[in-house]
Amino acid sequence: MSNQEIRERETVVIIGSGPAAWTAAIYAARAQMKPFVFEGAGSRTMIPGGQLMFTTEVENYPGFRAGVMGPDLMVEMREQALSFGTRSIWEDIVDIDPGQYPFRLRSNTDTEVLADSVILATGANAKWLGLENEERLAQSGGGVSACAVCDGALPHFRGDTLAVIGGGDSAMEDALYLTKFAEQVIVIHRRDKFRASRIMSERALAHDKIRVEWNKLVTEVIGNETITALRLQDTVSGEVSELEVRGMFVAIGHTPNTGFLNGVIELKENGYVQTPTAWRTETSVPGIFAAGDVMDDYFRQAVTAAGTGCMAALEAERWLAHGGAKGHEEP
Repeated sequence: MSNQEIRERETVVIIGSGPAAWTAAIYAARAQMKPFVFEGAGSRTMIPGGQLMFTTEVENYPGFRAGVMGPDLMVEMREQALSFGTRSIWEDIVDIDPGQYPFRLRSNTDTEVLADSVILATGANAKWLGLENEERLAQSGGGVSACAVCDGALPHFRGDTLAVIGGGDSAMEDALYLTKFAEQVIVIHRRDKFRASRIMSERALAHDKIRVEWNKLVTEVIGNETITALRLQDTVSGEVSELEVRGMFVAIGHTPNTGFLNGVIELKENGYVQTPTAWRTETSVPGIFAAGDVMDDYFRQAVTAAGTGCMAALEAERWLAHGGAKGHEEP
């Protein structure tokens, strides 16, 4: 690592800026740990604040009777953390050296920081189709989403025709969930059979509200203020068609933001952070904890992310208080 600039030694460094990160910061700040948060530098598909920055109405986060806008929720979380003394910077951590203690972290500006403990809360990035109007409508609340459980119950999706893109278990789960609100759910899959497990496939295919467009690719999302239709291309014949829908839910997977952790800690086969002990947030490296979607490949909800952020901060505090750092050698 470069020694161009080294900041002061921090008690806890939190990497990320979604519900897990800010909840961890709130708990750590109130425990007088003076957390330092690396919020991230931002990219085309991920900005400081995480996936809720691409969400309009959030109706399933406790405490908001009439719901709350995703970006507003993140602003409130951030301001609450800062009010207790949390410090933050809009930079990415690109490297962590776990081989010495305190941990040495390097940011995208080649600045280094020393940390007695680290909380990883970098989240996961929903995979999108990569279509221009898809991204615009997802950000504006125009009926495009990557989370059926988050958005499917919203009023403007009720009683309409909705599309689910994908062929795995997540797509089947989303389609079945959406049948509670939609008049019809159309699953669009680029192959002639699903990748989902047999039981999930059978449940979806047997449902009277679900039909499937086999061997179809979505080539364009049509609509100005809101989605009105999809342009499809047959993967066998090449034939182009249009399908009228009032909502599109992309269910082709998530990518955890763990690329910078290769070789640092143990990861699962799918790239998510492995936490060796159930209901705990410590990783394979003592003193490094993980919270939120970066370690949760099952629930992926704002409220569960916040819960694990609380857990990670409490674990970091107790680990330091009980002399956990004694197992590391000073540089």
